[in-house]
Amino acid sequence: MPLPRRNVELKAIDPDPRASLEVCRALGADDRGTIVQRDTYFAVARGGLKLREEKPGRPHLIQFERADEPRQRESRYRIIEVGDGPALCAALDATIGIRAVVLKRRRLLLWQSVRIHLDEVEQLGSFVELEAVAPPDSDLAHEHKLIAELRDALGIADERLVALGYAAQLLRLAGEPAAS
Repeated sequence: MPLPRRNVELKAIDPDPRASLEVCRALGADDRGTIVQRDTYFAVARGGLKLREEKPGRPHLIQFERADEPRQRESRYRIIEVGDGPALCAALDATIGIRAVVLKRRRLLLWQSVRIHLDEVEQLGSFVELEAVAPPDSDLAHEHKLIAELRDALGIADERLVALGYAAQLLRLAGEPAAS
């Protein structure tokens, strides 16, 4: 079985998405436009499993593991493209159950090896998410450095950092346990 991919990521509340977009453009980030995403999270014993359906784009299943911490953190993940998202969603719901559904509009920008997501998440608000994609042999030092540079450029203070993913935040908002 192939090893999972890795990245270093950081999530923060974004009080001014327009200003964040301008900072990213000033840094020379490549603006890839807006993607509408529906992430369906399934009830799993370890880590996370979500079906991402997006426009534009194809559906894919994402298995991931990461700590719920308000700082730069390593994430390990596998992405599998699927042909029929609704059918897969129905099968997984019948088998293991749906935990949460996250609806968002994502502005995607690319800067060096970092994916910058400026997200508008239904019921939660505006966020900036930074993901520095790591090559298989990386010790992650370079990726941590890139995230730190972007954090500084975007003025992300500690009090804006978010430990929980969007699904866990929605579950907490609904009064349910926020386990992945």
